[in-house]
Amino acid sequence: MEFFPSPLTLDQTRSLVSRIGSSFEEKGFGLWAAELKTTGEMIGFIGLSVPAFEAPFTPCVEIGWRLSPTHWGKGLAPEGAQRVLEFAFRELGLPEIVSFTSGLNQKSRRVMEKIGMVYNPRDDFEHPLLPEGHWLRPHVLYRIRKETQGAVP
Repeated sequence: MEFFPSPLTLDQTRSLVSRIGSSFEEKGFGLWAAELKTTGEMIGFIGLSVPAFEAPFTPCVEIGWRLSPTHWGKGLAPEGAQRVLEFAFRELGLPEIVSFTSGLNQKSRRVMEKIGMVYNPRDDFEHPLLPEGHWLRPHVLYRIRKETQGAVP
């Protein structure tokens, strides 16, 4: 089974944009608009956030992305995510970045692996913001530390 996120509603989009703006003001980082270099078309977002739930690995800073499906498989998510990691480690001085997704989301897991993140099955967790029994509740966690960033192509 492949994972395909549903589009956001207009209200969800407005709420997300508001949270993104607040994050930049409060933390100095957030989710950046991802644009195609050749055309300037906005194709999604890539950036950093702080999860709004408690888990064994929180508090932490998470790297995440959401691109339009028409732009999947072109190397854009790993390219943008690598730049975000460089910013997180060099400019912000963060020691570690995490990323998580549904265990079914093979495309995001592949991006995490391409940018050098490491998966340990002991870190798997049930996402607390999803209801018991929800098919997306089982999540995997990937990590990358500042000293290992760039060690894996």
